[in-house]
Amino acid sequence: MTGRVHIKEEKKKSPQKTTRFFFIQLQQVKKQTETMTCHLCMKEQDDSVHWIKEPQPVSVSGVSRFRRWMVPALTVTVILVLIITLGATNVKTSNHLWSVEKRVSNLSNVIESFRASLQNAQETAKEVQLLHSTVEDQLTSVSEALKQLSVIDSLSRSLTSIKGSLEQIINNSSGLDGCCPLDWKLSGFSCYFFSRSPLSWNESRVWCEEHESHLVILSSDRDWDFVTRHTVPEFFWVGLSDWRTGTWEWVDQTPYSMERRRWRPGQPDNWTDHGLGPGDEDCAHLHMDGRLNDLHCSHQMRYICQKLIGDP
Repeated sequence: MTGRVHIKEEKKKSPQKTTRFFFIQLQQVKKQTETMTCHLCMKEQDDSVHWIKEPQPVSVSGVSRFRRWMVPALTVTVILVLIITLGATNVKTSNHLWSVEKRVSNLSNVIESFRASLQNAQETAKEVQLLHSTVEDQLTSVSEALKQLSVIDSLSRSLTSIKGSLEQIINNSSGLDGCCPLDWKLSGFSCYFFSRSPLSWNESRVWCEEHESHLVILSSDRDWDFVTRHTVPEFFWVGLSDWRTGTWEWVDQTPYSMERRRWRPGQPDNWTDHGLGPGDEDCAHLHMDGRLNDLHCSHQMRYICQKLIGDP
């Protein structure tokens, strides 16, 4: 009973210590076997002497000798089988423990990774909360700016109204339906805007349309005189081109009647060696002398917008 308890206690130890324990037990069994063999040999000799003095039947002596050898041999065999079985069980247990330890290690890594992800998520949540607060502050600032712009727009409309009233008084034309916006010039029933920044012809057209107007259309001598008085000696785009149909027309698609006196000598020449990519000189502009010239539409220069009085 003590030996069994000792073996159970040894099983709780590490695989190396358990193997060492079985090896020691095997050595002890081996010594016990050798001791028992010696005793049996000595006893056999005694029996042999006794057999000489008192002869016994041969058959009885062989059976007795076989029994004397069988018991120790079976004992040793059982012990060896027990040791091998326990060793195999110990190896299997060690492998199982190693597998469990590996799974626990992997689980620990997963938990650590999850913990790091959770920490990152918490930091991200803090950043999002801070960003939300910043956006709210910016929205508040934008709202205040919009209110200020509304006030400025109201003031601008008031100034435009005052300017229109003054122009009506100066021109003694109280019958006009409206007046021009700020930075626009009044002539007849039209308002004109002379830009200070250069754009291409198409960009100029788009800018005018976005401001409820169009590139200038010069349909009378009065328009020509008024416009050229504000353009000479600069270059300005006008609303005249032939890129859409191949024939010259105004920006509202009104056909243009060619007036050579309005063009510089030899113009329009539709020059192709401009080096500005595909296309001819399809757009018209006012030259520094106030006459027309054709040019590639990608050139950038100042432009003139026009709209009727009373238009938005």
